[in-house]
Amino acid sequence: MSATLAPRVVVVSRRSELDELLVRHGTRAAADHFLRRRGRDLDEVAARHEALEAALTAVDAAVPADWRRGRVDRDDLPRFLFGPEDIVVAVGQDGLVANLAKYLAGQPVLGVDPEPGLNAGVLVRFGASAVGAALRAVAARSAAVRPLTMVAARLDDGQVLAGLNEVYAGHGTHQSARYRLIGADGRGERQSSSGVLVGTGTGATGWTASIAADRGWKAALPEPESPSLSWFVREAWPSPATGATLTAGMLQRGEELRLVCESERLVVFADGVESDHLTVTWGQQITIGLADHRLRLVVPG
Repeated sequence: MSATLAPRVVVVSRRSELDELLVRHGTRAAADHFLRRRGRDLDEVAARHEALEAALTAVDAAVPADWRRGRVDRDDLPRFLFGPEDIVVAVGQDGLVANLAKYLAGQPVLGVDPEPGLNAGVLVRFGASAVGAALRAVAARSAAVRPLTMVAARLDDGQVLAGLNEVYAGHGTHQSARYRLIGADGRGERQSSSGVLVGTGTGATGWTASIAADRGWKAALPEPESPSLSWFVREAWPSPATGATLTAGMLQRGEELRLVCESERLVVFADGVESDHLTVTWGQQITIGLADHRLRLVVPG
């Protein structure tokens, strides 16, 4: 950290389900009626909202008084500018850490679980009460940090999109995407499919794991810190013009998977956030491989 500039702690969260229900329905009574028609109860939703608010309050209180502070909602991440010396605190579920990873460039991330025991807690490893000590350890460069591998898709016009779990390239509505796939070994094939998924070790328990299991994939998927990726073509369609022989594989450091768009329009998005995507047009090339940086996830020492 800079000797003259206090660290800035940027707290990232997303609106609770209760907040979203109130935006949609206007009042608690209307939200309660909506939930009861679906066999749910407003008390449960309100309890989760209060747990999130309590965690955010505790995190705010844990930040040293002389440090700088920032706050950003998940929906505003594409427009938020992180500084190189920021310490990022994500308060929410594991998916929130994945959502924000693509907007960072090496800043340490501390994940806070507002509901221990209800979330998987793979990426949100801290309770709110442990945040103060963890922040001081990060500032002193004594915190335990896991460097998690990320995947990046690069277009030939210079645009780049990174993901912590995976990147998807295909049709925006998951209809048939047409492209030419070129593997790391130089073999190529024209394909029509539901898209191509390239995943990291962190994502190997999610979408890629589902596809691998369905495919009967026998090889081990990458570990979160290993410099390798797995890739799968979804529902490749064999026809006189398209093939289905190059549908899965691994990418090691320095290896890349290339797709040349042969559709009017394809999209590339990361970690399931379809609203934040790159648009690919006919003839453009997508190159997918390891990202230039990793997510620095702070973990309990």
